Amino acid sequence: MSLRSMCCSILLGSLLAVPALGQSSSTSAEQPANSTPQGTQASVSASASAFQQENTAKVPSTGIEIVRTMEDIRERILLDKIDQLEKRLSELEARGASSAAPAAAGGQAPASTAPAAAPPTQDPAPASSPTWSVGPVDFSGLVDGYYSFNANHPASQFNQLYNFDVKANQFSLNMAKLSMSHTADPVGFQVDLGFGRAFDIIHAGELSTAPSFLRNVEQAYITLKPAQLKGLQIDVGQFVTSAGAEVIETHSNWNYSRSLLFAWAIPYYHFGLRTSFPVGKHFTGGVQVVNGWNNTEDNNSGKTVGLTGTFTTTKFAWTNTYYGGPENTGTNTGWRQLYDTVLLLTPNSRVNAYFNFDYGQNRQNLSDGLGGFTPFVAKWYGVAGALHFQPTSKWAFTPRVEWFKDSDGFSTGTAQDLKEFTLTGEYKMLEGFFTRFEYRRDWSNVPFFDQNSNPASKKNQDTLALGFVAFFGPKR
Repeated sequence: MSLRSMCCSILLGSLLAVPALGQSSSTSAEQPANSTPQGTQASVSASASAFQQENTAKVPSTGIEIVRTMEDIRERILLDKIDQLEKRLSELEARGASSAAPAAAGGQAPASTAPAAAPPTQDPAPASSPTWSVGPVDFSGLVDGYYSFNANHPASQFNQLYNFDVKANQFSLNMAKLSMSHTADPVGFQVDLGFGRAFDIIHAGELSTAPSFLRNVEQAYITLKPAQLKGLQIDVGQFVTSAGAEVIETHSNWNYSRSLLFAWAIPYYHFGLRTSFPVGKHFTGGVQVVNGWNNTEDNNSGKTVGLTGTFTTTKFAWTNTYYGGPENTGTNTGWRQLYDTVLLLTPNSRVNAYFNFDYGQNRQNLSDGLGGFTPFVAKWYGVAGALHFQPTSKWAFTPRVEWFKDSDGFSTGTAQDLKEFTLTGEYKMLEGFFTRFEYRRDWSNVPFFDQNSNPASKKNQDTLALGFVAFFGPKR
């Protein structure tokens, strides 16, 4: 039974007891009614007795007058008790509501319950500082090995002009690599570590004074992408070049071997600052300031500037890259410049193609033997194209053709015109594992390729390669 119901029962019983007093003597009128609780009985009797004693001299001693007087007293007392009980009931309800709020806050508070306000005399608690976290780190890896057969059987056991499957007539490790990355939010990073022939070739031009551990680093940079700058991304550290149609990792290319343009026309990596920023829906621009070509520590005090721009649609992407700066060792005199453009066609998921053009030159002063210098400009340029067929999810075929002119021997060491044809077949055995079988023919307009123990005795070179590539990561 609720508190309100008990109070109503008490009051009803008290009111029913009042008429019975009119049928009683003055002595019985002073006795409490049996239907009233003991606490109310004592209070009513005490109040009635006090009132009667106070007014005995003033009231006639007839029984009827006493009864009427007692009825008035009891009515007044009961009315006072009703007021007191209602006030008490309101206080109890208010106290119950206030005690329920902290209990709800300690458990699962209802959605409509507002948090209790802090007392006005209490100082508000200081706001906790936000926690910064780099978030999840993505790991990926790559193991790339092959067997290569060279029909010239060079005594050096090297496939000339190749990157990175350079070892002939044997099994060899192209590269083993582990990558760690975190997408900028707004701070991120990329670290690519590895070893193998590919890493040896990438860092072949590194200064001897550079720390040796850097030769196992492909990339290591920090990324900043503040949300308020609307897509601007800033990378600081070592990163691969923006030029070229191919990349260092085999599984991200269509052919197993790299093209002549990748190997001899462009750099592999840079160290410095790189930015990219969207302009509209289809264009992304970029500016770079780097130490130079293929070196973490600069070979002079000058810096190379890079400019990039990519226009992208659902059917094609067109990228243009320019690098220019002083790259001659020990001097800032003479600039090395490169222009690279790549048109990637993506008409559908089964057929894709690319066209790549490169033009480069290096200006330097050569000694004339008389104490003076003669300006000299070395030039190289070439074009390449590849067509990628993907008839099924497991099979793919890619023919590639290219022409490269090293007119002054700046890149290959011999002034020559080179041509190359490659046909690659790929079979994806499992997710993250595939094999490629490749035939390649290179030829020059001058004797350049080794045959047996005779160096630079042949104008062509034919090879067969069987590559095995396994890779893992969040994105395959």
